Order: sequence, then C-alpha cells, then structure tokens
Amino acid sequence: MTVLAVLLSVSAARANEDLQKAETYLNGLKNMKADFTQTYWDENNNEQVLTGTFYLDRPGRMRFEFNEIEDFIVADGFFVYFYDAEERQQTNAPIGQTLADFILQDDISFTDDITVEDIKKSNGYTYITLTQTADPSAGSLQLMFSQIPYALKKWRVVDALGTAVDVKFENMTEDVDFESGFFMYRDPYAPIGQYND
Repeated sequence: MTVLAVLLSVSAARANEDLQKAETYLNGLKNMKADFTQTYWDENNNEQVLTGTFYLDRPGRMRFEFNEIEDFIVADGFFVYFYDAEERQQTNAPIGQTLADFILQDDISFTDDITVEDIKKSNGYTYITLTQTADPSAGSLQLMFSQIPYALKKWRVVDALGTAVDVKFENMTEDVDFESGFFMYRDPYAPIGQYND
C-alpha cells in the first residue's frame, strides 16, 4: 500500500468517526430550546442580524420566534410555515422538500437521501456540509459542532441562489415540555383556535 493510500485510508476512517459522533449526538437531541442569532446578507450585501428563540421537538417539529420582528417559522410535522408579519401572510412547503427535513427526522442518518459534501475541523470545531442527494443544486446545510463539550453550535443554510443564512445557538436546554398546539401554525390575526389555514 502506498503512503498516499495509507493517508487516504486514515482520513476516511476519521471522517467516519466524525459522522458517527455527530449522528449519535443528533439522534440523542430529541427536543430542546435555545437562544439563536441569525446572520444573513441582504441584496446590497449588508449584514443583517436577528435574534430570538429556537424550539425543537423531533420528529418533525420546530419553531423560530424572533425578538426584533413578528415573523416566525414553525414546522408541525408535515409542513414548514413561514409567516411574514409585514405582509400578514404565510408560505409553506412540505418538510421533505426542505433542508430542515434532515434535522427533523426521527432517525437522523448521514446516508439516507443525504450526501456529505465536506468534513473539516478548525479551532476546536467540526464542520459537516450536506446536500440532498436527489437535488444537490437545491442548496446545502453545514452543521458546526464544538468538541468540548460536543454540541451543535451553529448551522449555515445556503439556498439554490447561493444566499447564506447563519444560525448560531446559545444557552441550549434539553428535555423541554411543550404545551399542546405549540408547533401548530396559527395566523396571529385569525380567530383563536383556527390552525394551519
């Protein structure tokens, strides 16, 4: 075996270890609450920063609530809803058609319908970049994990147009009890009790 072959073999083994570690961690993260900071760049390439609270209840459910705006994002197990407060309207998409599907699955795997594009380590963090195998041009999801303690710290979503959104997590709390209906979409201006219209 050549020196290059040995190096490639060692590199592949380490990559598999990193994937297994991340997979085990994510599958153990059944529900949680965390503060988040969202950073993106507008059409004029100006940095925009929003903060808020993120909630996760796998499988299938999550919610982003923002501090600075009344917009919110919620997944109810079937669809992801995006509420635009300025327009007072929502758009939605089946979870399976979004990159959120990966993190919301009951059994998270780096092999099912997902292609691992890159794994790298830098400054005590591991970065894993993923695309949808069936449609890699739809965008990518990069997960960033701290090593000590091992935890999800940030993700970056890049859409089909190359627009990147970073979401950094802090003050994570696990094993959270959520009240009934918390992950259902409800128009803030609709009568109380009217869901998912």
